[in-house]
Amino acid sequence: MESGDLKIFQAVAREGSITKAAQALNYVQSNVTARIRFLEAELGLPLFRRTNRGMILTSAGENLLQYADQIIDLLAEALRTTQHSDFPAGSLRIGCIESAASNYLLPFLKEYQSNYPDVQFLLHTGGTHDLLQKVLTGELAGAFVYGPINESHIEYIPVFEDELVLISDRNRTEPITEELLTMPMLFFDVGCTHRTRAELFLKEKGISSYEIREFGTMEVIINGVSAGLGVSLLPRSSVAIAEKEGRISSHSLPEQYRRLEVGFIYPSGQIYSAALLELIQQLH
Repeated sequence: MESGDLKIFQAVAREGSITKAAQALNYVQSNVTARIRFLEAELGLPLFRRTNRGMILTSAGENLLQYADQIIDLLAEALRTTQHSDFPAGSLRIGCIESAASNYLLPFLKEYQSNYPDVQFLLHTGGTHDLLQKVLTGELAGAFVYGPINESHIEYIPVFEDELVLISDRNRTEPITEELLTMPMLFFDVGCTHRTRAELFLKEKGISSYEIREFGTMEVIINGVSAGLGVSLLPRSSVAIAEKEGRISSHSLPEQYRRLEVGFIYPSGQIYSAALLELIQQLH
């Protein structure tokens, strides 16, 4: 398996078409077709499903694309760092939980890029479990997640602490009551860290019957709480502006539920790009 074949495979996967990939690469179409067939024969597996709507990746193709992206990025980075060994450059795929993206990561990346303008960040947001899996498979170089993380093959750097609070509409300023806790709980998806903690808190309070509603983004959750559709558990830093604007009220949780730690994870025992090494160094 050669890097040139992986680049052709990557182009076909991105474009969804042999013709478009050939145009993007400035290759003869028959050459692109031949290299894809050769790669499939070498692996003994189909990488694409040929449909009248184009080339669609099989599960084997999706798996290979993750590694192809990483290999091609590393090869490009190797060339750049050989030519400019003291200056980070190239693309860097980073993940981040949504609550930390705007309050911490974006200001951090702005400062980083002012020092290293040749680094192109590709940012992916998601839940801690989803981001951890993407780092383990190499789809992401690293990610900011809720920690601590104790996982083999993963390095973890604590970055900052936050406080988890219960939020309700602005008219409810009293301490946490059973009435508040029996309102619908607005969260992201099943893997949401705050949702797990809320369920433990409700169990401790003896509340076994409650409704959980899944809302897509943090802003939608805050707007839903503001409109009186329910309550939620979110980091104080993420709801501070909404509370200051008088849109919601926040309520402190018991000590064992309020502490949040955000850290940076990256794979252990690998060769890191100069861009990732500099990011790690700035976090220490």
